[in-house]
Amino acid sequence: MRRIVVRRSPVHGRGVFALTDIETGTLILEYKGKLVSWRRAQDAYLRSAAEQGHTFYFGLDDGRVIDGAQGGNSARWLNHSCAPNCEAEQQGKRVFIRTTRPIRKGTELYIDYQLHVEGRRTAWITRAYACRCRATGCRGTMLAD
Repeated sequence: MRRIVVRRSPVHGRGVFALTDIETGTLILEYKGKLVSWRRAQDAYLRSAAEQGHTFYFGLDDGRVIDGAQGGNSARWLNHSCAPNCEAEQQGKRVFIRTTRPIRKGTELYIDYQLHVEGRRTAWITRAYACRCRATGCRGTMLAD
């Protein structure tokens, strides 16, 4: 039985939604894609027409990136929330998405992106990484504090 579906999200573009009730601690899916270096990911981003920083990159602890746009799966459509109901767990070069609380059927699944950008946070950076989650206590950005 399928537990998730990708469809239009009120937060941003597409999102991942529960097709059934899901218990806390349930492994939902693996973040799949091509494993590349940060340098290669940055070069590809600069050559692309990515919408204001919109990518499917998932940074790993070792400095590499999973590029969900290349061979990715539904996990690439997980949206950010300042009050996430899922978390990412890295195991070597693999990343798994697990629920952190009970999920009701029809609920969108979220992770906290906690993005990092080098340099000073300019007004442009602030706008480019603005949060749209609408959660109570939203910090207003997808960037890590």
